[in-house]
Amino acid sequence: MVERLEDWKSIDEVIDFAIEGEQESCDFYMEMASQMRSPVMSETFERFAREELGHKRKLMAFREGTARPLEAEGKALQDLHIADYLVDVKPSSTMSYEDALVFAMKKEKVAFRLYSRLADSITDPAISETFRALAQEEAKHKLRFEVEYDEISRRSGN
Repeated sequence: MVERLEDWKSIDEVIDFAIEGEQESCDFYMEMASQMRSPVMSETFERFAREELGHKRKLMAFREGTARPLEAEGKALQDLHIADYLVDVKPSSTMSYEDALVFAMKKEKVAFRLYSRLADSITDPAISETFRALAQEEAKHKLRFEVEYDEISRRSGN
């Protein structure tokens, strides 16, 4: 894995890395969906898997020149910062829904930071804007996980 942005040799290499990350996220959410006892929770993770797959397809189309660059929305998203105050969890087949949410929040936070960093470091405006749009998508995912976690915590009295 490339540790520093300067280590990538081309924009295609950066985009390929992002595509791999989206596929890994899709796989993770599908795995979580298969482990959930509740059909509602399973559908939630399946929906996120589909969104990550959509990001992968957008990146592939952009790389192949068959799609226009993605555009970030003009407004900043609210960040509840819940993930900042939770301990790290490792994914496992026995993890609770709450732990899966914590892991997902942190995963989305990392993806947001990566895409933001890529957007800030790439001089090509179209590619930079595409990564900025993907960063916003990951921030939306994190926010949804934080809201869900907050609601579950309130219901359980934590």
